Amino acid sequence: MPAAAATAVLIVATALLVGGLLAIRLSGAQTRIARRLAGAHEMRVGDLIDAPALPARAVRVSGRIRCPDPILTSRDERLVALHRDVQVHPPGGDWRSIERIRETRGFELWDHDGSLPVDPAEAAEPLVAIPHVWRGTTGALEDLSHLSAIERLGAPAGAEWPAQSIARMVSVVDRLLILAEVDRGVDGVARLRPPAGGYIISTLELDDAMRLLGGRRRELLLLGAGMILLGVVAVLAAIAALFIGLF
Repeated sequence: MPAAAATAVLIVATALLVGGLLAIRLSGAQTRIARRLAGAHEMRVGDLIDAPALPARAVRVSGRIRCPDPILTSRDERLVALHRDVQVHPPGGDWRSIERIRETRGFELWDHDGSLPVDPAEAAEPLVAIPHVWRGTTGALEDLSHLSAIERLGAPAGAEWPAQSIARMVSVVDRLLILAEVDRGVDGVARLRPPAGGYIISTLELDDAMRLLGGRRRELLLLGAGMILLGVVAVLAAIAALFIGLF
């Protein structure tokens, strides 16, 4: 392959790689979280407590929740984590946050062979849980703090901007998968600690979590992955051709 042709292939490959990354971003996929969660070895709580040697890397720990003092909602839900964001969309602008709630309660992750404490305040975002989404307009927001926040954004009286509320919750009845690192305290007992970026907490089984993290536009995710694969192949082919051409 002549040098000029190889250069052209490299340019096309670069375009494919950039386009693939852009398509994945537009798909809404949480690829980093999905890769870390899926790539970890899964262990039960009891297995960690009894393990003679603890894993050197973060693991996916499965178990149930035990919490004596959960968050009680107006719907009688008993939660250990509530993440809620209220946003509005001014004309010609981007979504702007007017409320950000992060409430948590410490709990024990347990199975029949033992338990380990977890502080969900140290969780990465987003929680891997099915989001509860409300969409409407600012006219439907009744909280006075919401109304004052909208006024500070410059909304004229009677304006009807798009608004949305997104809530992710972890209930005491959920079975969890938690990406965590494991070490031993001074007492020699195994304990969980958050990896870089925080615990990844999922209320879903792994397959369902991967589908959720794949975003709402799966076709763009698949297109982006295909473009990146083609781009990598083209780069390798061009480099190989240039290398062979030198000899």
